[in-house]
Amino acid sequence: MHSTHDPRGPSAAAAPRGPACPPQQPIPPQRSASGPAGTRAFAGSPGPAAPAGAAAGEAQAGGAALELAARAEALEGEFIAPAAVETYIGGVFDPKQRVVVAMSGGVDSSVVAWLLSRLGQPLVGLFMRNGVKLPADESQAAKKSCCSVNDARDARMVAAALGIPFQAVDLSQEFAAVIRHFLSEYQRGRTPNPCAICNRDLKFDRLLDSARELGAVGVATGHYARLDRSQGRVRLRRGLDRHKDQSYQLFAVSEANLACTRLPLGDFTKPEVRALASRAGLRTAAKKDSQEICFVPGNDYRRLLDEAGVERHPGRIVDSAGRTLREHAGIEDFTIGQRRGHGVGGTGEPLYVVELEPSTGTVVLGSREELCAAGLRTGPLNWIGIDPPAGRELRAQVQIRYHHHAAAATVEWDAGGARVHFDEPQLAVAPGQGAALYLDDRLIGGGWIESAERGPGTRPGGA
Repeated sequence: MHSTHDPRGPSAAAAPRGPACPPQQPIPPQRSASGPAGTRAFAGSPGPAAPAGAAAGEAQAGGAALELAARAEALEGEFIAPAAVETYIGGVFDPKQRVVVAMSGGVDSSVVAWLLSRLGQPLVGLFMRNGVKLPADESQAAKKSCCSVNDARDARMVAAALGIPFQAVDLSQEFAAVIRHFLSEYQRGRTPNPCAICNRDLKFDRLLDSARELGAVGVATGHYARLDRSQGRVRLRRGLDRHKDQSYQLFAVSEANLACTRLPLGDFTKPEVRALASRAGLRTAAKKDSQEICFVPGNDYRRLLDEAGVERHPGRIVDSAGRTLREHAGIEDFTIGQRRGHGVGGTGEPLYVVELEPSTGTVVLGSREELCAAGLRTGPLNWIGIDPPAGRELRAQVQIRYHHHAAAATVEWDAGGARVHFDEPQLAVAPGQGAALYLDDRLIGGGWIESAERGPGTRPGGA
């Protein structure tokens, strides 16, 4: 069954289809980023060191590297007992009912399948085919992406090693819609977030349809985020490993669909996951993480624009006072915050793309100060685990892109969207990205950024 959900734009709804999820076992408290909520016991002596290469590099990153490595070695000492697994993966589905594991061919989803299989959970591994075919000379680029032929083979072989059924589901039409949206956003002078669209429309929606077709009660994925429940509602939190936290990319997923989901890795660090994969003998234990958009190998989106025949809209590059600096071949080649590649130099200070005006083809350059925004406006908000505040105003921390450190702000909202007022101006607020709302480590929802609101002396964003 193909989804009737429209993934062509951020305004598309994310309402679930089909029957609601059946009752599931309660989700126990999980450990916080500052330490375990309870006793985390590991038996046996430490095993061999974590895999070299990617895992070693990750274990050395950050000030907490030694602590992370020590926990990874403790995990390697002996497999986590099944009873402990249930505690640390945030609860389980009914152990008699089938669950789909979204298997990408990477180490994370492989460990999810392994953890759930140790609990005796009936599983089916599903791999999503995106229909994107890479030329033979781009095999190295494919290794940095996901959803490739090699990934499908790895996923299938991990499933075979664990003794669980495996299927590849053709989502090429749905992926094509995501790609069309990606291209159209650049034509509108926006900066798309295809990962958040894919999560909303495919991994946490279309994949649920496939799960129901297979008689499964829900889906487990390898995202680094945490789910728990309070008063019968799902609450979504940042992953324990803040370097890998992926909760931001889930801001647009409906609460109803999250209720049919488990995120077993949210309470683990990446070194711990690799350590588990190594001791379990999973073929993906040392496999590098995907670093690119699955349909844009090499992260060269301009090449994708060319291959798709997207019409460019030429125009002027101007400074914040409106003075023409040069001509350009297409506004689609620029993004908010871009510092290099605009072809303007010799000004004595770095110049950034601070505004894009698709209607006139105008690219506005300005200083770092002019790149700052005092606030922003969003489209309609998606609330997660919380009813919209009655006062239509709340204090929150707002994250405006994946690697952004959430900033304190006042959020005013209504049915049409929200207006965010930052306590301190924020750099490079880009329409097309998401504004995710947090209360400490809890994600309560978010909306798509429609425009930036700049301070005195700068041109208004989104004009």
